[in-house]
Amino acid sequence: QVQLVESGGGLVQPGGSLRLSCAASGIIFRFYDMHWYRQAPGKQRELVAGITTGTTNYTDSVKGRFTIFRDNAKNTVYLQMNSLKPEDTAVYFCNAVHNNYRQMNYWGQGTQVTVSS
Repeated sequence: QVQLVESGGGLVQPGGSLRLSCAASGIIFRFYDMHWYRQAPGKQRELVAGITTGTTNYTDSVKGRFTIFRDNAKNTVYLQMNSLKPEDTAVYFCNAVHNNYRQMNYWGQGTQVTVSS
């Protein structure tokens, strides 16, 4: 059974930082591209950041503020979020997609991030 379990969300003031974690089980982690998505109230889910074996990508609104990285030994992907803004408020979801078999696509349950003073 595949599980992606996010943690690290919470309430933070503007300008603050949070680190999200996503622990994977039931998959061979190193064979998966990992992504962080977010969904704000009333908006569509959007891709925030992704990481393959050697490359990373970010949506423009988080470039220079967010960093995605992975620890294959711990089957975990992280999202370091700095200089947080109120518009970063959303539920953040972890996503795993097999790098060859794209139909092997899994989601976590999400973790709430709220940026507010």
